[in-house]
Amino acid sequence: MSAAVELRRVTRTFGKARAVDDISFSVAEGEFFSMLGPSGSGKTTCLRLIAGFELCDQGAVLLHGDDVSRTPPYRRPVNTVFQDYALFPHMSVLDNVAYGLRVRKVPRREREARAHEMLATVQLEGMAKRRPAQLSGGQRQRVALARALINQPRVLLLDEPLGALDLKLREEMQFELKSLQRKLGITFVYVTHDQHEALGMSDRVAVVNHGRIEQLDTPAGLYERPRTAFIATFVGTSNVFEGELARALGHAKKTVSVRPERVGFGPGRDGDITLEGTVLARQYHGATSRYDIAVADAKLCLVCPSAEAQLEPGGAATVHVPAAAVHELEPATPGRDAPAVEERA
Repeated sequence: MSAAVELRRVTRTFGKARAVDDISFSVAEGEFFSMLGPSGSGKTTCLRLIAGFELCDQGAVLLHGDDVSRTPPYRRPVNTVFQDYALFPHMSVLDNVAYGLRVRKVPRREREARAHEMLATVQLEGMAKRRPAQLSGGQRQRVALARALINQPRVLLLDEPLGALDLKLREEMQFELKSLQRKLGITFVYVTHDQHEALGMSDRVAVVNHGRIEQLDTPAGLYERPRTAFIATFVGTSNVFEGELARALGHAKKTVSVRPERVGFGPGRDGDITLEGTVLARQYHGATSRYDIAVADAKLCLVCPSAEAQLEPGGAATVHVPAAAVHELEPATPGRDAPAVEERA
């Protein structure tokens, strides 16, 4: 069975800049696949190449086994949801949702019936006659989703669709998006710079950096087994050590990472590595607190329940690190292909 989406050694340049540099990956049918990376990493260009808004200089873009590298956007079985929604302000919600069917010359009665069904799917019953300006940000996002889905695309492309929403609404929409994707069974390709969105919704995540895939893995794989220092620090927060502290953790001449929540106060259990240091700073975050601790030639970050410790800056601190929490990192090697993990989450 062919993949829903596949990029084969795709390169896209703008002048002398390589926005996408020899990228290859595939997305399975019905998968929620995210591309995560900082601004300018090339993730949105990848999405535009799949949609047909950009053409690759080298390589091939395939949809369900068909090479669409030179196929115009309107002939590709995909739809795109943009961050700014791109709704028509002079049209009602119903007409916005039905617009794609109108372009295809679907009879009015049929397209309105299907638009009402889609509004019910995104929980916007009763909003059909409103204009976009009369809706909240989350409601406008649902209208954009309904409009993209009404044409029954085999692949839905989402370009940072939650970026304009406040934090609470973003979190709510993440649950709704994942629930909708599971219900419809449509392949989602989702672009974001927000690690929480990518980890919380995706089956797999490709982390893009400087036009290349740094690591492609399940959310748990990215977090628990980062390949490089960039992955360790971009996907979540991590202590990255080399030199004296890396040696103290049992990894001489290597770079290692330790997640802050895996570090604890006190000597720990048998087999744990015990370190002595000085508290530099404490940040209270409600249920948890973050401590920065000077240890050897480095600064160690520790996150623990706020009720567990009440140490003040300047005080001595004993901390422990389980040996299993120390993860050895690969050196960043320019031009090296990232290994792909094919299993679904």
